[in-house]
Amino acid sequence: MWYNKLPIIIILLSFLVGIYFYPQMPDKMASHWNIKSEVDGYLSKFWGLFLMPLISIGMYGLFLFLPRIDPLKENVKKFEKYYHGFILVMLTFLLYIYVLTIAANLGFEFNMGILLMPGLSLLFFYIGLMMEKSKRNWFIGIRTPWTLQNDKVWEKTHKLGSKLFKILSIIILFGVFLPEFMFWITILSVFLIAVIPVFYSYFVYRKEK
Repeated sequence: MWYNKLPIIIILLSFLVGIYFYPQMPDKMASHWNIKSEVDGYLSKFWGLFLMPLISIGMYGLFLFLPRIDPLKENVKKFEKYYHGFILVMLTFLLYIYVLTIAANLGFEFNMGILLMPGLSLLFFYIGLMMEKSKRNWFIGIRTPWTLQNDKVWEKTHKLGSKLFKILSIIILFGVFLPEFMFWITILSVFLIAVIPVFYSYFVYRKEK
């Protein structure tokens, strides 16, 4: 299946990129940028080039493993296409960050925060899309005591969560034009996305009862 091959290709590509650029990298690579897009963290050449590909392997393995041990694994199969699409989008996003990191260490000058926004926006939009299609399970989605007990509560909560993630993706995208405020806007938006569905799921559960 396509969704089994493409993630492996992305991971292999990241390793090949690391091997190719290894001789050109400084001994200490810039690896972290603060909210002002200033470098404030470094890694050795080896870890700077191969930590992200190793993280990608770990995440890919975890994403494949979790549905296998889910007591509601049959529900995961109902939105399997969207779940594997999420895996692909996530690995592509990590590859995007990886390429930006290498470019910065090659001497290209750009605002890391601004260039991260389009990729982050796409990731959040797809999460919103997957939420809309997801079914009740133990590992993927908004898992509260109330969504896990009731299919209707799950569906209503995830419809709201889907809208919130899509709205956040648009806000993040516009952050390209407001970089000085985008960090705080994003933090506030993520906080609201984490809190609102939890309370909403509780009230829907009480209503259903």
